[in-house]
Amino acid sequence: MSAQSKLVFIETFGCQMNVSDSERILDQLRSMDYMAADTPEEADLLLLNTCSIREKPEHKVYSTLGRFRLIKRERPGIIIGVGGCVAQQEGERLLKKMSYVDLVFGTATIHKLPMLLKEIESKRLRISNTELTDTIDPLEFSGATSNPGKLKSFVTIMRGCDNFCSYCIVPYVRGREISRDSKAVLSEITELAGRGVKEVTLVGQNVNSYGSRSGKGSFASLLQQVCKVNGIERVRFTTSHPKDLSVEVMDLFAEEEKLCHHIHLPVQSGSNDVLGRMNRGYTREDYLGRIAHLRRVSPGISITTDIIVGFPGETERDYMDTLDLLKAVRFDNIFSFMYSPRPGTQAASLGGRLDRSAKAERLADLQRLQRDITLEKNREKIGGIEEVLVEGISKSSATEVSGRTMCNRMVNFRGGMDLIGSTVKVVIEDAYANSLKGSYLRGEKIC
Repeated sequence: MSAQSKLVFIETFGCQMNVSDSERILDQLRSMDYMAADTPEEADLLLLNTCSIREKPEHKVYSTLGRFRLIKRERPGIIIGVGGCVAQQEGERLLKKMSYVDLVFGTATIHKLPMLLKEIESKRLRISNTELTDTIDPLEFSGATSNPGKLKSFVTIMRGCDNFCSYCIVPYVRGREISRDSKAVLSEITELAGRGVKEVTLVGQNVNSYGSRSGKGSFASLLQQVCKVNGIERVRFTTSHPKDLSVEVMDLFAEEEKLCHHIHLPVQSGSNDVLGRMNRGYTREDYLGRIAHLRRVSPGISITTDIIVGFPGETERDYMDTLDLLKAVRFDNIFSFMYSPRPGTQAASLGGRLDRSAKAERLADLQRLQRDITLEKNREKIGGIEEVLVEGISKSSATEVSGRTMCNRMVNFRGGMDLIGSTVKVVIEDAYANSLKGSYLRGEKIC
C-alpha cells in the first residue's frame, strides 16, 4: 500500500446483484487510490450496500449504521456512505435522520462515486444522489471489475425489473428494465478473461428478459456469445424468472459445454392461488413443465429456488402445496423466507396476514424437509468424480483447498496452493448438508 492509499470497508447485504454492485464500487474507488480494509475500525471510508427486499436485511442496515456511528465518534474524519436499495428508497431522508452519514447514493449512481467523494472530501458536504434514469450511462458499467488473479467475476447485463410482483420493491428502487448493449457486455468479459478470470456470472433482476424491451438481442443469443469468449471456462447466470425462461435458453444446457449445469429458478410458492396473488405470471403446472424440460436436456442439472412462506391469505392447503412441490422437484437447495410487507408494494395492503409464530413454524418445517433432501442429493455424489475449479484455501482446514463443481456444489479436498486456479478431478468420499469432501486425482488436472 502506498503512503497515499486510503482504506475502504464495504458491508454488503442482500442478493448477488448487491455483491456485484459492491465489486463495482470497489473498482470505482481504486481510481481514487482506495484499497479494501479488513475491518471497519481501520477504514477511512465506510460504505453500506443495502437491501430492502425483506424486513430483516433492512433492520440489519440500521443496526450496522449504529456500529459505524460509534467508529465515527472516535474518528470524526472518516466518511460514512449508504448505497443500495434502502438508500434509493430513503434518499435525503437518511441524511436528515442520521447526522453522521455523509453520503447517500442510489442503485444507478455507483459510477458517480469518485466525483461525489471528492466533493465531500474537499468541501465537507453531505450529499444525496439517487437519480434513476431510463437509459444506461456509458460510464455506469465501464470497464471490467476484477482484480488481477481473481478467478470469478459478476457481469451485470441489465438493470431494473418490469414484473411488479406484488411483494417486491425492486422495480421501485432499481427502476424499469434496461439492458446493456451486448457488445459492451462481451467487451467487458473479454477484458476479464485477459485478467485471468475463468468463470463469469451474468447478473440481472430477470436475465431471461434481457433485450426484450430494447431489441438488443435475446438472452439465449447473448449466452451463446459469452460461451465463445476465449479464456472463459465457465458461465453462470442469475436470476431467472420462470415465466420468461425460454426453450432456447433451457436447450443451451445441452449445447454449450461452458454453461454450468445449475439454474436458480425462484418459484416462491407451490400454490396457484398464492402465485396469482403474488402476480408471478405462471402456474404451478407451468413451473413443473420447465423443470421437466431442464432435466430432459440436462439430467444432472442442479436446481435451486426461492420460497416465501406466510404470504397474505396463505392457507394450510396452500402451504401443503408448497411442501408437495419440494417433494416433487427435489431442489438441490432453497433460499426460504417468511413474508414481510414492504411499504409501497401491492401485497402490503392485502388482508389475511398470518401471525409471526405461524409463519415461523411453517418456515422451520419447510427448511427441515429441504435439509433432508439436500443431504440425500449430496450423498448421491459419493463415489463419483467431479470436475472442480479450485478457488482457494478451504475455510474448514488450512491443509485443504476448495472449489465448486459445474453443478455449483462446494468441494473440499487435500491439496496445495499450486492447484488454485486449476480445474481438477476429485473423487467424492463424503457428503454434508452444505458441501462435499473428496480426494484429488493426481495427474488428472484438466486445465
